[in-house]
Amino acid sequence: MRKILEGLSRFQREAFAEARPLFERLASGQSPEALFLTCSDSRIVPELITQTKPGDLFICRNAGNIAPAWGETTGGVSATIEYAVMALGVRDIIVCGHSDCGAMKALLDPEPLARMPTVALWLKHAECARFVVQENYAHLGAQDRLALLIEQNVVAQLANLGTHPSVASKLHKGELALHGWVYDIATGAVKAFDRTSGRFLPL
Repeated sequence: MRKILEGLSRFQREAFAEARPLFERLASGQSPEALFLTCSDSRIVPELITQTKPGDLFICRNAGNIAPAWGETTGGVSATIEYAVMALGVRDIIVCGHSDCGAMKALLDPEPLARMPTVALWLKHAECARFVVQENYAHLGAQDRLALLIEQNVVAQLANLGTHPSVASKLHKGELALHGWVYDIATGAVKAFDRTSGRFLPL
């Protein structure tokens, strides 16, 4: 906690002072460019990865970068999606998975989830991705299956987003675009889902 408090002090003394005009402008409202839906993993820092400033991204984080399909769960994620699209008018939604994802590891090896029933229930929203990998790539080694599951989960969450009425309407009118990314922690590389080829390609 000491490290966090020291950081807060430095922010107030240095970073905030330097960017005071930006924060004063943001105090009256926000107009983010995109909704960035990513994992809660502490190694993922959206503003650092995208080099964006406060006010640029509307961020939603949860275990496994999951967007439950419309009607499956009424909660914070669905509300955040709806607010970003309808109230803030974001033009893009990015679903960003990442390497070494603990949530995806748990899907492949669910034994540790016996002690975490809430996490297990939440990860049911990624069951489609797990099934695709299990049925088609069972012959691969553990690391390759994990990498594929991370990608397939992003694809599954993009599909889930399309079931939300607010998202579907904006997509139909060409006022919204969906993007699937996978960020590699070790290298900083990002791959994006290409709908034409059905593959993740370097961004």
